[in-house]
Amino acid sequence: MTGRFITLEGGDGAGKTTQAELLTAWLEEHGRTVVRTREPGGTDLGVRIREIVLHERGHIAPRAEALLYAADRAHHIETLVRPAIARGDVVLQDRYIDSSVAYQGVARGLGAEHVRSVSEWAADGLEPDRTILLDLDVTVGRARVAAARGDTFDRLESEAAAFHETVRRAFLDMATADPERFLVVDAAEPADVVQQAIRSAIGPLVGIDEG
Repeated sequence: MTGRFITLEGGDGAGKTTQAELLTAWLEEHGRTVVRTREPGGTDLGVRIREIVLHERGHIAPRAEALLYAADRAHHIETLVRPAIARGDVVLQDRYIDSSVAYQGVARGLGAEHVRSVSEWAADGLEPDRTILLDLDVTVGRARVAAARGDTFDRLESEAAAFHETVRRAFLDMATADPERFLVVDAAEPADVVQQAIRSAIGPLVGIDEG
């Protein structure tokens, strides 16, 4: 079977984990081997980098933050993602280059093209076959996170609403610029409705035809 690389993007609370779990079960029911992973934190090294970028106390310079994400990505893609694709697996990944562009490039003001260039170099040019953007109102997403975890927010989740609005707009702008790769789904819809939209888009890509 042909290996595939599918990424999920969106703001905090958009339901990426839930949708990844549902999609994984569906793909496995149809005989596909799925590798679930995330950035940062998809490898042992990535777990340590994740702890720094999301839970380090005190200030981290924006460029340092962007480069830490790039370091995680370089190791993750080379050691986990590319081998899985080569085996014919479906890699289902929570966040990728688009997140770096939205958060560090746009919202942190480092420049979208600068961050994308560094990220693509780190990933040695690997592009997703499809990107699912779960779009959700920032206020709704934050309320979901608070309901799930209380008031425990990581470094990025703790940023002001305006920061997250900028991130949301950046994602939507990227989707508009690359409609063949992106599927934009209204994450405010019930989880089963969202999942059906995702399956309809991913099915043909992975050779699943439910008629």
